[in-house]
Amino acid sequence: MQLKQMETFLENTLDTSTLSETGTNRLRNPALPLIVSIEAELIKGARKYFDDSNFTEVVVPHITRATGACENIATMFPLDYFGERSYLIQTGQLYLESLIPSLGNVFCIGPSFRAEPDVDNRHLTEFTLMEFELPCNFEELLVHIENTIYSMMQCVLKNKKDELELLGIGTGHIENAKLPFRRITYTDAIKLLNDLGIGIKWGDDLKSLHEKIIASHLGDRPTFITHYPEEIKFFNMRRNTEDASIVNSADLILPFSGEAVGSAEREHNHDALHERLSKSKMLEMLEERGGSIEDFRWYLDFIEEFPIQHSGCGIGLNRVTQFVLASSDIRMTTGYPMNRASLL
Repeated sequence: MQLKQMETFLENTLDTSTLSETGTNRLRNPALPLIVSIEAELIKGARKYFDDSNFTEVVVPHITRATGACENIATMFPLDYFGERSYLIQTGQLYLESLIPSLGNVFCIGPSFRAEPDVDNRHLTEFTLMEFELPCNFEELLVHIENTIYSMMQCVLKNKKDELELLGIGTGHIENAKLPFRRITYTDAIKLLNDLGIGIKWGDDLKSLHEKIIASHLGDRPTFITHYPEEIKFFNMRRNTEDASIVNSADLILPFSGEAVGSAEREHNHDALHERLSKSKMLEMLEERGGSIEDFRWYLDFIEEFPIQHSGCGIGLNRVTQFVLASSDIRMTTGYPMNRASLL
């Protein structure tokens, strides 16, 4: 539907209240195609940066062993794959890493599945994850993340202002996403929260509310929180050389949505990687479900053969769209938001 037709269809009014619903009420909502077109434009913006920066797109598998997990095995959807234990994929990270020696910069765009039982404005059971890995250090990684998000924002500002206007959404917050993005270390973020009277101790994982408070206090602009404690992060995030209690990691926090990007320099020392995995809570959870470290054998062998410095990230498209739409509800960010109640 062309924009002029859409304007007539909307008849100068737009009700987004049914967008948190499922079924025909949602599908009949005239705001839905506007949101879908904005979501598509954000993907175009990311692809533009990847193409301009010589990334190769990789089609990763969607049924994997535990090597397709993020930090929490408990949120994976289990499958019986011809008698073998398998899962719906959460991340293509390790599969991308294995192609760095031959292809260099690589990325994938596809679904991430999480067995989240909550039906609320924060959780989805399936969402689009944009991931990239490349041979670079931590500082270079953050620049690539900034530039990717910036490219996404610029495409929306250039091509979707009319759609945003029809939705009643201004562009000031998007225009405020200027380079470079703000940064604060995890340690300083904990201190800031305690100074604001929010009791939290070093080593605690930051919740969505904490992230939004930090972003708000720092001017409601995209903000990196860097160098998290090793104990609360994925096993292959590289330890900081000056402080072994932290890893070279960063979460990008966006106003309205909170954490939109998780990223880190990857551990490329085989012995250190094996040690971290052996002691990880992730492996403990996997073993409780009948798995073992052998599920990661191919990846450990790969790192042993190709000990290349590399880094990467995962960008949650819905969280970026949520920021663009200035919405507190992730169900507003896509055509078919998946949760426990929305199976069509």
